Amino acid sequence: VQLQASGGGLVQPGGSLRLSCAASGNVFSINDMGWYRRAPGKSRELVAVINSDGNTDYADSVKGRFTISRDNAKNTVYLQMNSLKPEDTAVYYCNAQFVTTRDRPIFGEDYWGQGTQVTVSS
Repeated sequence: VQLQASGGGLVQPGGSLRLSCAASGNVFSINDMGWYRRAPGKSRELVAVINSDGNTDYADSVKGRFTISRDNAKNTVYLQMNSLKPEDTAVYYCNAQFVTTRDRPIFGEDYWGQGTQVTVSS
């Protein structure tokens, strides 16, 4: 199983970006999917998470600006980021928890994407 993230880039303050992360391989099910970020000189933080039922939660710093969603049929999670601020600049990582495969439907493992850079600057 691999997670492939995309959608990062350079955007001006107040702008928007949409991140995508697709799980490929013989995926059977995925529990929680989420986005984390690590800014220069800071530790990694959870940005948003969504479970398999579509319930979501967000870091206080992004509530009202970011929206996480997922397409279970495509094993893909999205992060719509609006009203971006310079402090949102970071490498964003997607995460998939307890991923099972068709040949091992009750053995779950966690996976990380490779990270995508988001830079908010004028």
